[in-house]
Amino acid sequence: MRNFKLYIIGAAITMTGCSKYLDKDPIGILTKEQVQVDPTEGTVRTGIENAYRPLSYTLNIYGNWDWNGGLVVRPDFLLEDIASGDVIKKWSPDGDQAWMDDIANFNFTPENGAFAGIWKYNYEGISRSNTAIFQLTDPTTLAKLNIQDEQRTRLLAEASFLRAFFYFDLVKLFGDIPLLLKPLSNFNEAYEVAVRTSKVEVFKQIKEDLNIAIGGLPNARFSSDSEKWRASKGAAMALLAKVSLFEEDWKGVVAQVNAIEQLNFYDLNVNYFDAFDDSKAYTERENIFIYDHQPGMQPSRGNGFTALLGWGFIAPSADFLNSFESGDPRKSLTVNITDQQIYKLLGAQNGSFKGNDNSPVNRIYIRYADILLWKAEALIKDNQVAAGIAIINKIRQRARGGDNSLLPDRASNASATDAMAWLQQERRVELGFESHRFSDLRRWGIAKQKLNSLGKPFADKHMLYPIPQAEVDKTVGKISQNPDY
Repeated sequence: MRNFKLYIIGAAITMTGCSKYLDKDPIGILTKEQVQVDPTEGTVRTGIENAYRPLSYTLNIYGNWDWNGGLVVRPDFLLEDIASGDVIKKWSPDGDQAWMDDIANFNFTPENGAFAGIWKYNYEGISRSNTAIFQLTDPTTLAKLNIQDEQRTRLLAEASFLRAFFYFDLVKLFGDIPLLLKPLSNFNEAYEVAVRTSKVEVFKQIKEDLNIAIGGLPNARFSSDSEKWRASKGAAMALLAKVSLFEEDWKGVVAQVNAIEQLNFYDLNVNYFDAFDDSKAYTERENIFIYDHQPGMQPSRGNGFTALLGWGFIAPSADFLNSFESGDPRKSLTVNITDQQIYKLLGAQNGSFKGNDNSPVNRIYIRYADILLWKAEALIKDNQVAAGIAIINKIRQRARGGDNSLLPDRASNASATDAMAWLQQERRVELGFESHRFSDLRRWGIAKQKLNSLGKPFADKHMLYPIPQAEVDKTVGKISQNPDY
């Protein structure tokens, strides 16, 4: 079955009248090599492995140095870290990649490559996941595959998790989005699905996919001992908890994190930096879902984001540095100001991978400290303030690295208002440079206050990013633009 990607559907619809799209072949249609007329278990597995690719920091997987299109590297760092004011584009300001400066300055336009890039990365992953899900559920295709039911269940669970992950990333950035749940056989089908679905319905579908994933993935920390990077039951449970967090279902968050804790697969590492240390990948206890980068592979699978650091990109803002309490060890483990090195992104407390466009450093998406802080937030919001503060203190106790003169415990009898302020502070310093901050500010309802205080012109419309203008144009406005863009 030919699979037409959502983000390109209008490129061949002549009624658009947008000649700048009509003179190009539709981007993203499967190549002859990718079309699986007679799929096998091996090709289905390969298809699912390819569905992971949009999560990578590998350079140029969709374009040839297309900076302005947001396609050189996955642009999470722009949409979460730079937009939040925690990160500035470069250590030494210059005019390079001015479209990145537009994100920092809240000059958001629907043509900006940051929005087009993340849209393409995520819908590419969705399309590949849809192909695998179709192959693993369609009776005719299954008859050709002749796959063992246990294996089919696990692969379907894995593909369902990935689809949920990509949709969650899109809905938190853009709000209502097109919901595509099957491969498309022609452009008429593609045009029909080019409408925005309410985020309530998208969240519903995400939860359905995650429940399939939770039910079908092995009851183990790693779903595969030989390929430990694959999505796991814990990862699916964690993402379900995060959905509850964004839906403000506080009891759901607590219940889901409790269930993860009962698995006994994860814990806070004794040493804060172990989660980021490339030499300790898969031996530390904290990381729940990562993208596994491997150098020297064909096609390339290395981390190219470390190359950007060698070109002077990615530096901490003064406000971020000043947010750390005196003596907080996490500050120097996150960034070395003197040598201009972001240790957490380099995967080592030195510059060994800096400038490397094919490094082994993994991309961390979910780790245990993150989900504990979700639970703390939910408890505070659910009027179990002391229990929430106890979790904050657990994070602080690990952070101080055995030096009890640092980061004293927060008072357990504090108000919910104080507890939330502490929670927000703790997430900022614990998770700095991990691409969570801007979404945190928006869902807490404090983005305007915080960013205006930094001189950034955050307005109400910035609660959502603009839909890429190309998607609006290609579909003659069927995919409508977010308000005020």
